[in-house]
Amino acid sequence: MDSITQAALGASLAGAVAGKTLGRSALLVGAALGTLPDLDVVIDYGTAIANFTQHRGFSHSLFILFPLSFFIAYGLHRWRPVLGYKRWFAVTALILLTHPLLDAFTTYGTQLFWPFGSPVAIHSIFIIDPLYTLPLLGGILAFLFRGPDTRAVMAGLVVSTLYLGWTVTAQQIISDRVESALAQEGLRDAPRMVQPMPFNTILWRVTVMAEDRRAEIVTGFLDGEGPVTVENFPRNPELAKAAVSLEEARRLEWFTDGFLHYENSNGQLTATDIRLGIPGAHPFTFILAKDNGGGLTPEPSARLERPAVAGELLGVLWERMTGSAHVLCLASLTLPPPGEGCT
Repeated sequence: MDSITQAALGASLAGAVAGKTLGRSALLVGAALGTLPDLDVVIDYGTAIANFTQHRGFSHSLFILFPLSFFIAYGLHRWRPVLGYKRWFAVTALILLTHPLLDAFTTYGTQLFWPFGSPVAIHSIFIIDPLYTLPLLGGILAFLFRGPDTRAVMAGLVVSTLYLGWTVTAQQIISDRVESALAQEGLRDAPRMVQPMPFNTILWRVTVMAEDRRAEIVTGFLDGEGPVTVENFPRNPELAKAAVSLEEARRLEWFTDGFLHYENSNGQLTATDIRLGIPGAHPFTFILAKDNGGGLTPEPSARLERPAVAGELLGVLWERMTGSAHVLCLASLTLPPPGEGCT
């Protein structure tokens, strides 16, 4: 999740556990602890793909954060012994462990069990979701202005947690809704990713990977009972096979669970993480190698500049989310005339 949300979650947990003893300073400590795991972004691992895939790595591992909690709690107890060591440990461990657990509900991927296993990505919540964050901020503001009353921050935590539970339920409902459409496309058993569109859990995007194509569906809870629209995007299986001969491509395949789009243009092989953003506005595209016509020449990966997002896109998403428009064409990020589909 975004830094504001993680700081708010940390502050809320600290306020709930230690607010009556530490007062408002508990919020500051909690916010700092909630931000701590994300400081790995300052580490340069050498290449763009290394930086991309090692973020949320060791600093988000439960195997690292749990033992680290003992040492941080000891230091905090020395600083403010008014709070017993056991409660300092409870505060520290709760905040450090819930940070990566919350991140795991997003699409980016969180290496909860580093150095073992693959990243965990549940895909049920967008990385910025005001409906999750606002209850936490409301509880914090009430704590600040009313004094050390933990009921407000507890209420914020309960509401945000219930909302997180709703995201998983909504994801399953959407997954069930598209079953028949995917079966008609011959994609019932193909790898699938179901995730919310930006900033909400009303409108959802379903991405399905076949060997020679990628199917995309946008559907939401305000769509009524009409059929869903399936858009197909071509894939190049031969290019994908050539790409995985490259070490950094294999690393990217592992991190994204294969949800990648490869292109060969202007003598460069690029890979785009199609999980994040939306078609036409995917933020992570990497140059993997040069192609001089005689084969691929690996080079240290570099990230291409993020595509500009048109200002009217938010309006398009709003119309589609509220049901004012029943079809959003991802290939063009436009709304077709009523009654028409995507070309």
